[in-house]
Amino acid sequence: MTAPARRALLSVSDKRDLVPFARRLAALGFELVSTGGTFRVLREGGVPVTYVSDVTEHPEVFDGRVKTLHPRVHGGILFNRAMDTHHAEAADNGIVPIDVVVVNLYPFRETIAREGVTPNDAVENIDIGGPAMVRAAAKNFSAVTVVVSPDAYDRVATELEADGATSLETRRALALEAFRHTASYDAAIATWMATQCGEDAVLPAEIHAPLLKVDDLRYGENPHQRASLYTADGTPALNGAEVLQGKALSYNNLVDLDGAVGAVLEFDEPACVVVKHTNPCGVGRDDASLKTAWDRALAGDPVSAFGGIVALNREVDADVAEGLTGLFLEIVAAPAFTGAARELLAAKKNLRVVTLDVDRLAPARAVRPTLFGTLVQDADPTIDRIDETWDVATERAPTDAEAVALRFMWRVCKHVKSNAIVLGTAERTVGVGAGQMSRVDAVHLAVRKATGPLEGAVLASDAFFPFRDGVDAAAAAGIRAIVQPGGSRRDPEVIAACNEHGIAMVFTGHRHFRH
Repeated sequence: MTAPARRALLSVSDKRDLVPFARRLAALGFELVSTGGTFRVLREGGVPVTYVSDVTEHPEVFDGRVKTLHPRVHGGILFNRAMDTHHAEAADNGIVPIDVVVVNLYPFRETIAREGVTPNDAVENIDIGGPAMVRAAAKNFSAVTVVVSPDAYDRVATELEADGATSLETRRALALEAFRHTASYDAAIATWMATQCGEDAVLPAEIHAPLLKVDDLRYGENPHQRASLYTADGTPALNGAEVLQGKALSYNNLVDLDGAVGAVLEFDEPACVVVKHTNPCGVGRDDASLKTAWDRALAGDPVSAFGGIVALNREVDADVAEGLTGLFLEIVAAPAFTGAARELLAAKKNLRVVTLDVDRLAPARAVRPTLFGTLVQDADPTIDRIDETWDVATERAPTDAEAVALRFMWRVCKHVKSNAIVLGTAERTVGVGAGQMSRVDAVHLAVRKATGPLEGAVLASDAFFPFRDGVDAAAAAGIRAIVQPGGSRRDPEVIAACNEHGIAMVFTGHRHFRH
């Protein structure tokens, strides 16, 4: 019996566009070999196909755990076509060359993402034969075309139809995609297995985090730096956010947007955050009105808001959009926009309008590369999770109104670069002192930038006061209540200063540095 000139092996979990692609291969004279569900789909689609057991002359065993792990499969993929001895050995053992391998893997990620999945379900979706075939074909890319994604079907079929073979360049590129496919797959398994072994899910012994490039950015923080955006393998581009209009997002835009969205998600009530150079310059809230929250955020620092990034935590309607269009802004981000709001914002052609998938925006860990290695820590959780209570440290306790303002400013202060001081009321920020080398300088800066009266306002400090000078400066500006973590050996001195000035001060017991 004469061996077929060419053979293709198809065994896929993702069966999108499979049948049309298989028909094109069959029309080119390929003998199609397949397994399990792929075989059934092809046969039901009217595509001539040979079951893999007819090639191996051995049945599938162990409930399908072993079906392609056979020399007639792996030998057909792996033997070196440039070596006469390999051709002779293949002929002696009845091994037919397999020139095209179309394989993608069991849906392990999808399985472990299901609610109520059992460890046994997860283990049964760890593919063994699939990765072995993919890696074998990728290793032998000099002769074998490996396809792991339906997105490549048309390219491969078109080249085969035009030239009778795929180019070496195409095979090499597909091999790279294949190795990335199996590496990502193994990373997902290793990450899951670590949790089964009781390792810390956030800080395990090893971190396997395959990242996929979403976009090449125009440049990085500065024009001489290259930059791209990556998201975790399997995560939607922009983590579910969508740019509805405007120019492409830049590196700096994304950094600022991260700061703005992270801050606005601290609030359950309608809130708005305006960020400039990663720091909130104005934050406003209201019990009912998003428009009022925006107006108050803008009032926090209307000068710095020019060219800023705005994040809101409610759907933007026409009333809010009209206010937003009155100022030059780089980005407006919110969970949704009404049709009328979209029409108003469309008049600003370069304004980026971004919708947010709020449920996806809760990272478990924070990662930062340094010259000395990569730092990984728990993400700093929302304020409510760890700062629900505080201790009154002074003779005077905050009034109810001051307490509302203190909790508001404490949430804002967490998102300001250290050393951080935030001044404000129960409605909005009044002054922000960010990124200063001494805490008293942060107080002076916040006072100098104040956009409203400070008499009766409150102050939040992201870490303790090391000396009483910061309290004295705050008192001179009219501050009546302070929230800070406490914990300094000079706390008694600072408490005494507050008592002298009639200032109420509370200790949260938690610091919120943001370096």
